[in-house]
Amino acid sequence: MQIFEELERRGLIAQMTHPEKIREKLDNEKVTFYIGFDATADSLHVGHFLQLMVINHMIRAGHTPILLLGTGTTMVGDPTGRTDMRKMLTPEEINANADCFLRQIGRLVDLSKCIVARNGDWLMGLNYIELLRDIGVHFSVNRMLTAECFKSRLERGLSFIEFNYMIMQSYDFLKLHQLHNCTMQMGGDDQWSNILGGVDLVRRVEGQEVWGMTFQLLTTKDGKKMGKTMGGAVWLDADKFSPYDFFQYWRNVEDADVIKCLKFLTFLPIEEIEAMECWEGSQRNKAKEILAYEVTAFVHGKEEADKALAAAKALFGAGGQDENMPTTTLAEADLTDGGIGVMDLLVKTGLAPSKSEARRLIQGGGVLVDDQKVADPNLRLAAEAFRKSVILRKGKKVFHKVTL
Repeated sequence: MQIFEELERRGLIAQMTHPEKIREKLDNEKVTFYIGFDATADSLHVGHFLQLMVINHMIRAGHTPILLLGTGTTMVGDPTGRTDMRKMLTPEEINANADCFLRQIGRLVDLSKCIVARNGDWLMGLNYIELLRDIGVHFSVNRMLTAECFKSRLERGLSFIEFNYMIMQSYDFLKLHQLHNCTMQMGGDDQWSNILGGVDLVRRVEGQEVWGMTFQLLTTKDGKKMGKTMGGAVWLDADKFSPYDFFQYWRNVEDADVIKCLKFLTFLPIEEIEAMECWEGSQRNKAKEILAYEVTAFVHGKEEADKALAAAKALFGAGGQDENMPTTTLAEADLTDGGIGVMDLLVKTGLAPSKSEARRLIQGGGVLVDDQKVADPNLRLAAEAFRKSVILRKGKKVFHKVTL
């Protein structure tokens, strides 16, 4: 199977500037393309992971990716999908985050087959007047205002610094075209307007035709973004989001989303995944287990995936406990008057972000302590209960061990 059909059958492709030309280029030539990663945190998350899977598919087909670390664009902040401005980071924070990204990417992508670049190398030294004369002259404000990333912000307020983001990202495409003969930009579908800006800028400045392609965002069947939990983002860093919790996140996806996730996030042959589309009931649970194992093994390694799978089988099968279950160890100082309130315990273990949310969970019947449903939000657990261990359960599938 050629690469275009692979991406198409997996349902990854969202939009393209020149569909027929892109198909011809990807299937018959060796293309240098780029995908950007703004360094807004010290870890990649599952949204980035989808882009890394695309990069791996492209490498397998013989294409050359440019991994562009946004050490310059992160100074401004992409307004796409935001209702407010991003937090402004210092250059030191941004470069440290970019270093973290590169270490993580290196575990998931063969860097020897990539070009690594940082856009701070050219953006940070730009002369503003020269940029306005040489680059700004090619951008129509009227057309920029029709871009979805700006339209959604106009009512709440769009800062001038964010308004420049599209110009900066477009300039990246121009520079990469000049430096590395980059002829294609790829990214999530929320980047469509920015990609169009870059394609147009290269045409205007260099008189060259380049192309853009976006990929579907990782969303549920209802259109909600995946990769978020009650505690925040699903990070790829094991210290920020444990391999066990990572496994459980994918094990617990909705039935309607598991096939899409298998297509997007695993290298299982597409024919094998398509055969699972008719699976129902317990077979869907098997598909979720396959998804969780494959994604966890790729991100965290086979050993961690095996441990998480064993823990899941112990919990969902025999109803037992497992040493690989997430565990919180309480200190004596955590216990007041000889115990701890169950709402405080839920917050301390990260099963609830606040006491008010813990109260709501309990009142909804979603919290169990050692298989006993908690009815009273003000329940206190005595210190003696933790000498062995206490198993907290949220809903049907989230377990947490607490010891003293």
